[in-house]
Amino acid sequence: MPYKSRTDLPESVQNVLPAHAQDIYKEAFNSAWHEYKDKADRRDDASREETAHKVAWAAVKHQYEKGDGERWYKK
Repeated sequence: MPYKSRTDLPESVQNVLPAHAQDIYKEAFNSAWHEYKDKADRRDDASREETAHKVAWAAVKHQYEKGDGERWYKK
Protein backbone atom coordinates (compact mmCIF):
# COMPACT_ATOMS: atom_id res chain seq x y z
CA MET A 1 0.00 0.00 0.00
CA PRO A 2 1.70 3.18 -1.13
CA TYR A 3 1.90 6.07 1.31
CA LYS A 4 0.25 9.39 0.39
CA SER A 5 1.98 11.51 3.01
CA ARG A 6 4.54 11.33 5.81
CA THR A 7 1.75 11.01 8.35
CA ASP A 8 0.78 7.71 6.72
CA LEU A 9 4.22 6.18 7.34
CA PRO A 10 4.63 3.64 10.14
CA GLU A 11 5.24 5.25 13.53
CA SER A 12 8.55 3.40 13.73
CA VAL A 13 9.69 5.44 10.70
CA GLN A 14 8.14 8.73 11.77
CA ASN A 15 9.67 8.54 15.25
CA VAL A 16 13.29 8.09 14.14
CA LEU A 17 13.71 9.80 10.77
CA PRO A 18 13.91 13.56 10.12
CA ALA A 19 11.31 14.99 7.72
CA HIS A 20 13.56 14.89 4.64
CA ALA A 21 14.51 11.27 5.32
CA GLN A 22 10.82 10.42 5.70
CA ASP A 23 10.21 11.91 2.24
CA ILE A 24 13.01 9.74 0.82
CA TYR A 25 11.55 6.68 2.55
CA LYS A 26 8.03 7.38 1.25
CA GLU A 27 9.12 7.96 -2.35
CA ALA A 28 11.40 4.90 -2.40
CA PHE A 29 8.72 2.71 -0.82
CA ASN A 30 6.08 3.83 -3.31
CA SER A 31 8.42 3.31 -6.26
CA ALA A 32 9.41 -0.18 -5.07
CA TRP A 33 5.76 -1.04 -4.37
CA HIS A 34 5.01 -0.54 -8.05
CA GLU A 35 8.29 -1.95 -9.39
CA TYR A 36 8.14 -5.23 -7.45
CA LYS A 37 4.44 -5.99 -7.74
CA ASP A 38 5.21 -9.28 -9.52
CA LYS A 39 6.75 -11.96 -7.35
CA ALA A 40 9.10 -12.92 -10.18
CA ASP A 41 10.71 -9.47 -9.94
CA ARG A 42 11.74 -10.00 -6.29
CA ARG A 43 15.02 -11.67 -5.35
CA ASP A 44 13.73 -13.77 -2.49
CA ASP A 45 10.49 -14.96 -0.93
CA ALA A 46 9.85 -11.60 0.72
CA SER A 47 6.40 -10.13 0.29
CA ARG A 48 5.82 -7.09 -1.85
CA GLU A 49 5.55 -4.94 1.29
CA GLU A 50 8.71 -6.36 2.87
CA THR A 51 10.63 -5.71 -0.33
CA ALA A 52 9.36 -2.13 -0.54
CA HIS A 53 10.41 -1.46 3.07
CA LYS A 54 13.89 -2.88 2.38
CA VAL A 55 14.27 -0.62 -0.65
CA ALA A 56 13.04 2.39 1.33
CA TRP A 57 15.54 1.85 4.14
CA ALA A 58 18.35 1.36 1.63
CA ALA A 59 17.45 4.68 0.00
CA VAL A 60 17.50 6.46 3.36
CA LYS A 61 20.91 4.96 4.19
CA HIS A 62 22.44 6.64 1.13
CA GLN A 63 22.01 10.06 2.75
CA TYR A 64 21.46 9.37 6.44
CA GLU A 65 23.11 7.33 9.16
CA LYS A 66 21.93 6.12 12.52
CA GLY A 67 23.35 8.10 15.41
CA ASP A 68 23.32 7.48 19.13
CA GLY A 69 20.03 6.04 20.18
CA GLU A 70 17.47 5.44 17.47
CA ARG A 71 17.65 8.81 15.64
CA TRP A 72 19.03 9.18 12.12
CA TYR A 73 21.20 12.08 10.91
CA LYS A 74 22.30 13.44 7.54
CA LYS A 75 25.75 12.19 6.51
